[in-house]
Amino acid sequence: MTTEMELRGARVRYGPLEALHGLDLPVPAGTVTVLTGRNGAGRTTALRALAGTVRLSAGRVLWRGEDVTALPPHERARRGLCFVPDRGAVYEGLTVAENLALAGPAAPVPYPALVPLLPRTAGTLSGGERRMLAVSRALLRPARVVLVDEAALGMAPPVAARTYALLAALATETGAAVLLAEQRVPDGLPPGTLLHRLRRGTRVFSGEAAEEHRPAA
Repeated sequence: MTTEMELRGARVRYGPLEALHGLDLPVPAGTVTVLTGRNGAGRTTALRALAGTVRLSAGRVLWRGEDVTALPPHERARRGLCFVPDRGAVYEGLTVAENLALAGPAAPVPYPALVPLLPRTAGTLSGGERRMLAVSRALLRPARVVLVDEAALGMAPPVAARTYALLAALATETGAAVLLAEQRVPDGLPPGTLLHRLRRGTRVFSGEAAEEHRPAA
């Protein structure tokens, strides 16, 4: 299993508060990895550290072994990183069609519910519709690393299930490293999904998602 990207000894501070306490986090290619934990556990900060939207106070960000800690977010994006934050992930003043066009050449829209909304501006969509649009842009853009914070936020259960199936297919079919930040492990992810549970900026469990609640022998 090739590690596409990783945090090594990562520390992030927000003023006097340290959000990550020397976190080691591998993100392997061709695999879905899920970060779980309560609010404040460091899930979002870990994604932002990989994306380069927050600075490390200590530690390193590696990409295939190369130190990219000092590389700005737009350069990481050019290398093939796609970050879908939990908020502000679409261009509200553009139409749905224009948002999708930014992801690359024309391709089938991943969510049929978005097709009749193509002429509408993204700012007029519901929360779940915006989330579909944000995730669609990640699915349509050729990427080596895909980071998604709260992938199914505001979605109805059937749409959420489709979202996780699409993200799993992205990893297995294209070899992308897919990292999701979630409060709990979503249903429907494939066998072999990796789980890292965070607590107060440190990793307290790592393994396959199916192992976390497996009774001890």
